[in-house]
Amino acid sequence: MKIGILKTGHAPDIVLGELGDYEVMFADLLAGHGFEFEAYNIVDEEFPDGPDAADGWLITGSKHGAYEDHPWIPPLEQLIRDIYADGRPLVGVCFGHQIIAQALGGKVEKFAGGWQVGVTDYEIEGQTLPLNAWHQDQVTALPEGAEVVGTSDACQYAALLYGNRIYTVQPHPEFTATMVDRLIHHRAPGVVPDDLLKEAVAKLDRPTANDVIAARMAEFLKRGA
Repeated sequence: MKIGILKTGHAPDIVLGELGDYEVMFADLLAGHGFEFEAYNIVDEEFPDGPDAADGWLITGSKHGAYEDHPWIPPLEQLIRDIYADGRPLVGVCFGHQIIAQALGGKVEKFAGGWQVGVTDYEIEGQTLPLNAWHQDQVTALPEGAEVVGTSDACQYAALLYGNRIYTVQPHPEFTATMVDRLIHHRAPGVVPDDLLKEAVAKLDRPTANDVIAARMAEFLKRGA
């Protein structure tokens, strides 16, 4: 089964040699589930020919906001609607979670409560799952047809399900402790408040449930197909 990875950003230069870009992180996350992958640099305006270019789709995170004025965002939103109409399974993570909601009629904004960073407990489909957060934006109004299947104390719409067609999560199951550590020290200073960074550093050694979400994503992609 071929999964098209729609890259809406690039990993920081500091981690490229160590962890690879986002398509490598997701390939590592979903290893062992029988997928092959093809990545498209959406952020650089590289698009697939259409929904049938892959059997299923995944939209990555990004440093950009879904509501920002970038030339690649409108065609990405149209591609999302085309994939949804076509019925091929689509998974979104962080920015992917947000842009899918926006493309289908929801709203994304900077959260009044500020940043969420580091290991955070989410209630997702009846389980308490510690997962890495790294976001300030959130989905603040749901599109029609979206079912809330995950939440946290500071993120009301942390996981959404759109029938058997789309599954999205706000946290980053593809982020390891190493990735979060590099973000804390190389991307966050001057952007994320120091007290939140200290809390995130203190939780770097806490185990995450990345494998649980990886299995759920893989199951969804296979069942949706």
